[in-house]
Amino acid sequence: MPRIKPFAFATGAARSLGALWSRLFGEETAAKAALRLKLGLKLDTRRWNLELLKQLEWRRFEEVCAAYYEAVGLAVQVSGGGTPAGVAIVLRDKDAKTQSMARCKAWDAHRVGPKAVRELRRAMDAAKIADGVLLTSGRFTYEAVNLAAQERIGLIDGPALLEKIAALAPEKALALLQFATQGDFLSPTCPFCSIKMISRQSTMDGRKYWGCRNYPACKQTFAGTASVPA
Repeated sequence: MPRIKPFAFATGAARSLGALWSRLFGEETAAKAALRLKLGLKLDTRRWNLELLKQLEWRRFEEVCAAYYEAVGLAVQVSGGGTPAGVAIVLRDKDAKTQSMARCKAWDAHRVGPKAVRELRRAMDAAKIADGVLLTSGRFTYEAVNLAAQERIGLIDGPALLEKIAALAPEKALALLQFATQGDFLSPTCPFCSIKMISRQSTMDGRKYWGCRNYPACKQTFAGTASVPA
């Protein structure tokens, strides 16, 4: 059975996520297992768990969040890209009478702070959308929680997102899992070029980091982490 390719969120694009679920079933591939072994990871990809959610690279986490909202019956449009703030996910009900905006922050060693809340509020104001939700696979700071309450922005952290996924119909939760772990879901994606980054090493201090394949045209870099080293 053919597998769906990860969504390419090009800058300024707005895309539907239709016809996702029927194409996502299948067993774990040898390539996926080899990738995790290479990175020294022992992830359980047979079921949703917090460690798996935390290890999703930032672009895949955005895609998973968008796909989740479509699974619960909302119309989804994804726009933007190429900025640290990430894409904007506009959510509408079936009658298109109400809408809200979501943004996603993948796991980081630091909790998500008020800056992400302010960025979402600015995007909501620009789009004239009153309600919003900020999702992360990690946690929020106390300051972010307080500011979000003032700004009518809902917060969904990693454990809360897992609860929402668990509440889906079993076949939809499984389809979302298959999509989340398809292909290389660990190596970060360049936010400007929308391609997988590669491991590079500094000639100055020997430090390893993630760099864009289009260097020197693109100089975007990410630091490696203990769980997904460059």
